Amino acid sequence: MTVMSSNDIKYRRSPRTSHLPQKHDDYELLEVGFNGASFSGAVFNLSTTIVGAGIMALPSTVKQLGLIPGIIMILMGAALTETSIDMILRFGRASKTATYSGVVADSLGGFWRTLLQICIVINNLGMLIVYMIIIGDVLSGTWSDGVRHSGVMEEWFDEHWWTTRCSLLLFTTVFVFAPLISFKRVDSLRYTSALSVGLAVVFVAITAGVTVVKLIEGTIGMPRLMPEVVDQTSFWKLFTTVPIIVTAYICHHNVHPIENELKDHTHMKSIVRTSLTLCSSVYIATSFFGVLLFGDKTLDDVLANFDGDLGVPYSSLLDDVVRVSYGVHLMLVFPIVFFSLRLNLDELLFPFATPIAYDNRRFFLITLALMGFIFLGANFVPNIWDAFQFTGATAAIAVGFIFPAAIALRDMHGIATKNDRRASWVLILLAVSSSTAAICSDIYSIFTSDSGIKS
Repeated sequence: MTVMSSNDIKYRRSPRTSHLPQKHDDYELLEVGFNGASFSGAVFNLSTTIVGAGIMALPSTVKQLGLIPGIIMILMGAALTETSIDMILRFGRASKTATYSGVVADSLGGFWRTLLQICIVINNLGMLIVYMIIIGDVLSGTWSDGVRHSGVMEEWFDEHWWTTRCSLLLFTTVFVFAPLISFKRVDSLRYTSALSVGLAVVFVAITAGVTVVKLIEGTIGMPRLMPEVVDQTSFWKLFTTVPIIVTAYICHHNVHPIENELKDHTHMKSIVRTSLTLCSSVYIATSFFGVLLFGDKTLDDVLANFDGDLGVPYSSLLDDVVRVSYGVHLMLVFPIVFFSLRLNLDELLFPFATPIAYDNRRFFLITLALMGFIFLGANFVPNIWDAFQFTGATAAIAVGFIFPAAIALRDMHGIATKNDRRASWVLILLAVSSSTAAICSDIYSIFTSDSGIKS
């Protein structure tokens, strides 16, 4: 017979409890001197979870919607996200669960908990593969419409074996990702998260600076304030912008891991509000100055607009600073998203095991398997981006909108207000419409590109 020690009993968990130690005091076993996460560290970690690659798609989105409706939609996205996060936090306290999946299990049942975990794994896995692809594009270059766009490493050092895409991503994985994803506390990433947010602000500052210079020179025209609808195609294209804005604030999978490490859990609502205010400010500034600077020439990925002459002094240097800062920004976003991916996959595969933070072998094996899958997917699987366009948008919307709304409508503890129910139906309606728009848009773009190649 195997006799369990008191520590083993203490840290066994059920599927409803946290896949991390549930109180910051429990981390003393892992790291001496940890007294709980700070307010600022939690704000930076949550903000970094929000501001990923989606920031580069927002200027094009606002261009299609028009400046005024676009900014209003960004603000609405932040408000709805705050509402949905508040729902899962309040119902989590009522059910005395320390994880998002635990809240879903308490309200909807085990099947829906498993479905939520699958959605988080799909969303985060797809996101990280896309991040690695973009990092490879920035460093080593890419082909687009038959045109070669050189990466910064190729431009600086010419073509060598160590400037190839696979080599650069291998170096990045070993020397950047590996150390950062080895932390067992999300609060350990607070400094890299702060730097990541700072690099996003650098991008905004450069875009704003170039815009001001060109405004003084009188070389910038009036941006489009309202959407331009000239035919049926342009009308339906407006709906493709909704999924981009809806998914721009998805951070729900990291809310509970961040809250569990706080000194004072009552600060979480203020942390969420501060993070959303910071991120929406960055989004609005990026969109405003991006549309003002590039106008109708704003590309779907505004980073591509920084691949040529900006019409200002030191244009080439500014292009490189923007691209490098964005590449490093994504490198620092990577570990914060990976953190919740690993936790949810572990909870999905080993629901009754001890927390992964206390099992070094399981921690290492899951980390290695996930990192290997992401690296191989980003480098050697053709069209993997297309596959995650379908699953990623749907999974992200389910995690951010559908599950919180379902929890509030189910209301197992009788704490939902009338405003909660109204907001829940709005979330579900927006989620269904944006998912449909995203899937239809992806199908249309794939068939259009295929027909273009054949012709």
